[in-house]
Amino acid sequence: RADLGSRLDHVYRSILQTKFFNKGWGKPDNLKRLFEFRKVMANRESCYQLVHKDYPVTITKENLGSDYNMLEGHLLSPFVTHLPGILPKEAEVAHFQVILPKKWNSDHYKPICLHLAGTGDHGFWRRRQLMAKPLIKEAGIAAIILENPFYGLRKPKDQVRSNLHNVSDIFVMGGCLMLESLVLFHWCERNGYGPLGITGMSMGGHMASLAATNWPKPLVLVPCLSWSTASPVFTQGVMSSSIDWQLLQSQYFADEVFKEEINKMVGSGEYAFRAGQHFAKHYPQNCSKEVLTKWRENEALNFMRGIMDECTHLRNFDIPVDTSLIIAVCARKDAYVPREGCMSLTDIWPGAEVRYVNAGHEGNR
Repeated sequence: RADLGSRLDHVYRSILQTKFFNKGWGKPDNLKRLFEFRKVMANRESCYQLVHKDYPVTITKENLGSDYNMLEGHLLSPFVTHLPGILPKEAEVAHFQVILPKKWNSDHYKPICLHLAGTGDHGFWRRRQLMAKPLIKEAGIAAIILENPFYGLRKPKDQVRSNLHNVSDIFVMGGCLMLESLVLFHWCERNGYGPLGITGMSMGGHMASLAATNWPKPLVLVPCLSWSTASPVFTQGVMSSSIDWQLLQSQYFADEVFKEEINKMVGSGEYAFRAGQHFAKHYPQNCSKEVLTKWRENEALNFMRGIMDECTHLRNFDIPVDTSLIIAVCARKDAYVPREGCMSLTDIWPGAEVRYVNAGHEGNR
């Protein structure tokens, strides 16, 4: 059954004939600004100070239902203030829904969990029906469902479905969600909600893990179908076949100055150095055109691995305040999120727990 789950991942991805990053890496200046900003985001104290406790949040609608109450609201992403000119206009305002029980199970606590979206999860319906409602019914836990940048109401007009135009969009999305999560946690505390939790599926699980690193208090974290870094998702997993590697390769070799500067900033030169050693050892001087082409492809791949690790590897961020409140749920045969060769979540966050389900990625979503 586990092998079937892994095969299902490959089949599902092959059906979706879509290409990610069809405009390339992103503007070189934007990448440089993002990598510098990552250093601020990686430190809990400096990141926490980017969002004021009274950061404005607007509630636009309140719906009273028979089983639960629902609020709708929005906020201007703090990312716009700190890194202006990078986030598309359509994505600057973050939209969210709050799902509240008609009656709380306790007079003293109002537990609430922030739900972040997985790849392709546009809008609120899926998380509301599959996660928020069952949690309210079974455990009395309220929910905040936040719309991802580049998705749903925040999707740029010229973007097709979930196909991000630039590699840098992944880092922009992460930065936005980390800061927007801080805004919503502050809003929860101002309104008497707590204890607080955060969760997400797939990409949402990794974004939830990043967001959890910067809250200075105990926080329940349940990342599902994600791991310690996003780099293998785009360089090894089935998603890698959906990337326009030819375009990325041509852009990478077109600007030597940019390539050198970024390699120094993110340490992807280490991957390139090891690959270079292997190349020098195993290939003769008069190697064929095919071999040289493969070498160029590998160097672009190593560059991708380096920048993905720089901006998404959890070891580059602070450890959450209380790791005993972390339970990660992983699929044993996950073809989207390969874990082999990656640093274990429990090595980065001692005290965290990892639970496994015997299936593939798509079988659990």
